[in-house]
Amino acid sequence: MKTKLFSSFVLIIAISCFPFAASAAENPTKPFVVVLDAGHGGHDHGNKGNGYKESEISLNIVLKVGAELEKLPNVKVIYTRKTDVFIELRERAAIANKADADLFVSVHCNAHNSDAYGAETFVLGLHKSQANFEVAKKENEVIYLEENYQEKYGGFDPNAPESLIGMVLMQEEYLDQSILLASLVQNNVINNLKRKDRSVKQAGFWVLHNTYMPSVLIETGFLTNKSEGAYLNSAKGQSEMAREISNAIKSYINSLSVSTEKIKDPEVKELEVEKAIEVTKEDIYEGIIFKVQLAATSKKIDPKPNNFKGLKDIAREKESGLFKYYYGETSDYNKIQVMKTYVQQKGYPSAYIVAFKKGKKVNLPEVLKSKAN
Repeated sequence: MKTKLFSSFVLIIAISCFPFAASAAENPTKPFVVVLDAGHGGHDHGNKGNGYKESEISLNIVLKVGAELEKLPNVKVIYTRKTDVFIELRERAAIANKADADLFVSVHCNAHNSDAYGAETFVLGLHKSQANFEVAKKENEVIYLEENYQEKYGGFDPNAPESLIGMVLMQEEYLDQSILLASLVQNNVINNLKRKDRSVKQAGFWVLHNTYMPSVLIETGFLTNKSEGAYLNSAKGQSEMAREISNAIKSYINSLSVSTEKIKDPEVKELEVEKAIEVTKEDIYEGIIFKVQLAATSKKIDPKPNNFKGLKDIAREKESGLFKYYYGETSDYNKIQVMKTYVQQKGYPSAYIVAFKKGKKVNLPEVLKSKAN
């Protein structure tokens, strides 16, 4: 069920009806193919914050992720590189397409001229902020290291925002899927490794150019930050990061296998699919219900999908003279974080998580703190 996308780019992973590259799910004899891409390599070292090499760290993490995934039945892992060699951006996509891959995951390390730190995961799309554009521009500039890059990339200019516009055409069918995987990666890294959350974002990356399957790019942290750089350069840091990335991929694959029978049902509800997501490490709060608050208004709005950007099963409650609108209902904090990211990408950037106990709203930080203690 791969879609031919002319000469444009492809967006990346889903949460609603899973219109993914489902060849593996539809044909159980075909393995689920994951392409792992270690950023940079060879004469392109990537960033060298604090003297570390992004190309070496990203490769070490990718090899560890692959080793875990290779243990899974009916999963085939392909690497764009397994050694310190230079691979053109176009060739990375070609490897995935030739393999008829079901998933493309690119691993990188970040850099900044400040003491910035934290992990962030990107899906392909128009940059929504100057900061996102700068990250994409930095990764895209590797094309200058390739011979005849003007001909190969059709006049694409990494420094020009207008060059990114064509990257999002005809890619909507992958966006939700990409957000799901990116959210699972981000949740694992933040919750289990206690890294700073720089969230799931959209930006225009050429490394995702023409990959005809869901794809994400992971910035594992900043080598330019003294503490985080040392962590990512350590065997412990690389093993832990690889563990959380591979667990997120496993959860994503599991969610697809659970939801395959529902793909052809046009009436599948988003929350039914959401409940099928097997988050690697459940984070259940007994007696607590988490919801995502979308809006609060004095106006009473019919909670039907066309009033809420296509979101289904919206709950409306009146509180202190205002009508409040909620999405999702779960005791699993990991799961509600995935839902929050999803609705933010659907057009509710200010959405946030609220907690209820016995039907009454309670302080979220206190709820989280109570379990931590």
